[in-house]
Amino acid sequence: MDLWQHFVDMLHSEFSDIKDITELFRMVIRLLLAAILGGILGWERESSGKAAGIRTHMLVAMGSAFFMMIPSLLGVDLGNSSRVMQGVITGIGFLGAGSILKADKEHEVKGLTTAAGIWLTSAIGIACGLGLQTLAITGTVIAFSIMWLFPKCAAALGKRGKK
Repeated sequence: MDLWQHFVDMLHSEFSDIKDITELFRMVIRLLLAAILGGILGWERESSGKAAGIRTHMLVAMGSAFFMMIPSLLGVDLGNSSRVMQGVITGIGFLGAGSILKADKEHEVKGLTTAAGIWLTSAIGIACGLGLQTLAITGTVIAFSIMWLFPKCAAALGKRGKK
């Protein structure tokens, strides 16, 4: 066996987790969709001047999708994969808690919406990782509406009520 064939065989064995090209495209689509949907929510946070912006939300969504895809690719059933989901949810809770600050003023807390957005972005990533793209897109649309449209509507109604 020549060196080249040995190298090809080694590569084939190292990438044996990919059954076929369809599986490869499925993985890429799930990770890209998670990154894009996370980016949409991150864009809103960044455009609002918040610290957790596009890259943070993209990484949270993609990381959550990634963690959910690993057990699936290893052949672990969904029931046992739920432990991975629980770990992701808990871990992201700690990440979100780091974005919450208590200001010097009494009873003033900042960062709750960002923390909730990070947590929801993780859920969207989990949905992408599990192949629930419609749920992930629907969740993103509703979350974006809450974070971007709702404050604009509330401000418009508040101005109208003050006249």
